[in-house]
Amino acid sequence: MTMRRRSRAALALVAAGVLTLSACTQVTEEEPSAEPEGGGEEIVTGQGITEEACPDAVNADNGCIYLGVLSDLTEGPFAALAVPITDGQRAFWAKVNADGGIGGFDIDIDTYTRDTKYQPAEHAAQYQQIAGDILGIAQSLGTVNTESVLPDMIDRSLVTVPTSWWSGYAFEDYDQGIILETGYSYCTEAIVGLDWFAETYDAPTVVQAIGYPGDYGGDSAEGVARWAEANGATAATPIATGPNQVVGNQDAVVGAVLAAAPQVVVLAVGPAETAEIVGKLAASGFTGRFMGSLPTWNDALLGSAAAPALIGLYNHMTPYENWDGTSAGMEAIKESLGGELPANAGYIIGWVIGYPFQAALEAAAAAGDLTPEGLAAVVDGLEVDFEGMVPNHIYGGDAQANAAQSVNIGLPNPEVDLGLETIAAFYEGGTFAQTDYTSACVATG
Repeated sequence: MTMRRRSRAALALVAAGVLTLSACTQVTEEEPSAEPEGGGEEIVTGQGITEEACPDAVNADNGCIYLGVLSDLTEGPFAALAVPITDGQRAFWAKVNADGGIGGFDIDIDTYTRDTKYQPAEHAAQYQQIAGDILGIAQSLGTVNTESVLPDMIDRSLVTVPTSWWSGYAFEDYDQGIILETGYSYCTEAIVGLDWFAETYDAPTVVQAIGYPGDYGGDSAEGVARWAEANGATAATPIATGPNQVVGNQDAVVGAVLAAAPQVVVLAVGPAETAEIVGKLAASGFTGRFMGSLPTWNDALLGSAAAPALIGLYNHMTPYENWDGTSAGMEAIKESLGGELPANAGYIIGWVIGYPFQAALEAAAAAGDLTPEGLAAVVDGLEVDFEGMVPNHIYGGDAQANAAQSVNIGLPNPEVDLGLETIAAFYEGGTFAQTDYTSACVATG
C-alpha cells in the first residue's frame, strides 16, 4: 500500500462528494466522521492505483485508478447492446476526468477492458487476467458470467457493477456487499409492468411469461406468477426458449401462446426472438399484447418485417429514462455525444451504471482508503444520486424497502429518436408491496 497526499483541488472535489452524499443520508451523532485521520490529507491506496497518470490522461498531475470491464464486445448474443453500453461508460468516466477526477486520480476503464463473448468460461479466464491489477469492476455483463467469478471477487473485495438485472443482487447474503446493481430486478419489472398494464387496459385474467431459462427468464416468470397470485389472475405455464442461434426458431413458442390464449405476454428474451414471437403471433390472429423486459428491445427492430406488429402490440419496460427524457443525466448524455445519436439505448445503460461506482469512489476517497477493501467498506448504506435517470437508491439494508420499482413504459415509434416514445415515466404500482421480497425470486443454479 502507498499513501498519496491529496491536492487542494482534489480535497475540494472529495468534500463536495461528501456533502452530496450526506445531504441525502440521515446522519446521527454516533456515526464516525468520513474524513481520514490526520486532518484528511492522505489517501491509502493499493492494487489498481498508480501514482503515474493514466494513459492519455486528462489531468497530468493526477494518479490513475484502473477499473475492469468484462463484456460481450464481438460475437456473443448481446454484443449489439454491450458495445454501446461500454461506449456510454467511457463517456461517463471521461466527464468525471474532465471535471477533475476523484481524490487526485483520473479513472481508466480501457486498459483492462476484455471481451468475454458472453461465455462463462471466457468471462472467468479474462477476469483472472486482470483481477490483480484493478481496483474494481465497472461492468460485468451477465448474471451467470458474473457468478462464475463471484467467490473470487468477494475474496478480493472487488466492488463490481453487474450489467444484468437479477433479483439476487439485492441481497447481501449473496454478494457480501460488493455488488452495485442499478435499477430494478427482472422479477420486480414484471410485477410493476403488469400493474401498469392492468391500469391501462382491462385487467388480464390470464398472463403468460416467455423467457430464457435461468436468472433472466426465470426471474421474470416468477414476477408474472407473483402478480397473478396477488391479483386473482391465472399465470399460464411459463414458456422457456432460447436464442434463435441455439433453438432455431420460435414456432413452438407461438403455438404454446395460441393454446394458452393470454391477454398479455411478458417477454424476457432477446430482440431477435421478440420480433419473431410478436410478428408471428400477430400474423396468426393473436389479439393480446406484449410487455418486453429491458433486454428485449433494439431500435433496429423498426426496420424489420415485425415492425407493424411491434408498433401495434408491444410495450417496452426499462428502469432508466428513455432518450426522450429531460433529466440532468439525460442532458449530460446528449452533451457527451455532441448532438449525435448513439448506436442504441445501450449507451444510456452504460452511462447510468457509472453513477454508483463514482459515488463509492468519492466516499472511499473521503474516508482516506482507496484500496479494494476500503472501497467495499463504503457500499453498505451508500446513497446514490442518478441525476434523474433512475430514482436515488440506497445500497444494503432492507431489500424490499430499498428496492427500485419505477418502470418507464415505451411505445415503439419510428418518428422518435432511438425508436421509443415514453408513455409512462417512473410508474409505480401497488402489487410489489404485497409480495415477499426477502430472497432472490429465482435461483440461478
